[in-house]
Amino acid sequence: MATRTQLQLEKEDRERDAAFKTALHGKTGEGRKGFVAMMGKDHAAQKEAVDEYFKHWDNKASATETEDTRKARRDEYATLTRHYYNLATDLYEYGWGQSFHFCRFSKNEPFQQAQARHEHYLALKMNLQENMKVLDVGCGVGGPAREIVKFSGVNVVGLNNNDYQIERATKYAKQEKLDHKLTFTKGDFMQMPYPDNSFDAVYAIEATVHAPSLEGIYTEIHRVLKPGGVFGVYEWLMKDAYDNDNPRHREIRLGIEQGDGISNMERIPVALAAMKAAGFTLEVNEDMADRPDEYPWYWPLSGELKYMQSLWDFPTLVRMTHVGRGLVHRFVGVLEMIRLAPRGTQKTADSLALAADSLVAGGKQKLFTPMYLMVGRKAKA
Repeated sequence: MATRTQLQLEKEDRERDAAFKTALHGKTGEGRKGFVAMMGKDHAAQKEAVDEYFKHWDNKASATETEDTRKARRDEYATLTRHYYNLATDLYEYGWGQSFHFCRFSKNEPFQQAQARHEHYLALKMNLQENMKVLDVGCGVGGPAREIVKFSGVNVVGLNNNDYQIERATKYAKQEKLDHKLTFTKGDFMQMPYPDNSFDAVYAIEATVHAPSLEGIYTEIHRVLKPGGVFGVYEWLMKDAYDNDNPRHREIRLGIEQGDGISNMERIPVALAAMKAAGFTLEVNEDMADRPDEYPWYWPLSGELKYMQSLWDFPTLVRMTHVGRGLVHRFVGVLEMIRLAPRGTQKTADSLALAADSLVAGGKQKLFTPMYLMVGRKAKA
């Protein structure tokens, strides 16, 4: 495993990123979300983002993938992730909401309530307390951060390398009158813009999977934690059943990586070793996907109507059926053809659909988990 000091980290250019955000997104970050926001993008900038992202995936099938191909993605981890979310954020908000993560489900539990419970559980296992200074690594548009602030009363700093998501997260925090407890910082989580020993606690919800090295990101998190501080993470990992020599397994892994902006997904033992190498004493480690839940974590992506518990679930499930996806594919294609949506929107939507199929296959075959829970503590001074 490569440590942070051994990695070739990307050079940050915040002026460039801010200028590109303005060019691509304009004022859509201040306005409505989802399809309406998508139609307000600059077409030339969208093409640049599409080309930059998909150069890592086009004509690079799992059957012919090489270590050089994977290294190229790791070397451009920050650019790859930033452009992924430039392309996918509006689609995420349309199809999933403002908390970009999976969760467990209990019977008759609404989707957003289940997501909030997943966030509350992490806060509980970390023992977050009123007015602690907490870092959210890879905060998205701030859905989990807002929920954790309301649940535990902590003060959260959200770290994100995508300017558009920071703009939307800041807007939502103000709308919910949480901006006195919640702020956002632009930065690369492999080289955080904070001094040593800055935070009482750090959490990451399905975000550190975007790192080129788990040991590298966990070491950086350890650096910014105060002595005695706690780190909690829901990690995306390949499980013990994954066999890299199995062509179908590799295809599933690559589908997840491509459709979710991941440069290098690892196995569970790698993550556990990375926590130890970073200096953490592990207090909790459990694959929450292995809990005996009646409804699996992947049901919203499955398109299987047998999981519908109420009429409110129907729109979520029907969008993920083959018919529903086909309609979205054609609808977005028409929007591109009449130039209401920029070129590449359909390609992005199709990539997300590939990810959904791969995630469901990985979940059903127990090859993959999006919720391997680890809680580690930094030693006291």
